[in-house]
Amino acid sequence: MSALTREEKQTLIRAAFEARKQAVAPYSCFAVGAALRSADGRVFTGCNIENAALTPTSCAERTALFKAVSEGVTRFTDIAVVGARMGEVNELVTAPCGVCRQALYEFCGDGLNVIMARTEDDYIERTLGELLPFAFGPQNI
Repeated sequence: MSALTREEKQTLIRAAFEARKQAVAPYSCFAVGAALRSADGRVFTGCNIENAALTPTSCAERTALFKAVSEGVTRFTDIAVVGARMGEVNELVTAPCGVCRQALYEFCGDGLNVIMARTEDDYIERTLGELLPFAFGPQNI
């Protein structure tokens, strides 16, 4: 699992909650925030941004990933993900969707620590490898 302390994980989760405030989710009404920690300790945040055509929608995890990659950062250790219906309190953890798992795998491999949080103190951690077993990546091409 992650080498982050509990306090560092809570800081990452808080950043994901802050990012979620910017979500644009008029169709699903489900707001998601993500905070992706690079190997050098920088944090890149993202929110979901929906589109009426649905396919162009970007999930929070990919928004954070693409922000980081567009700034030249390609090595990551942890990601915190939070989500809930707008105006409601988190009751379930929100895991990255399959598309996000694949995009994260491309840059992070199976060792990325994924923190799926209800609150700063209530979260589940899994590696990306646990969430995406038998992943297909560059090694398969």
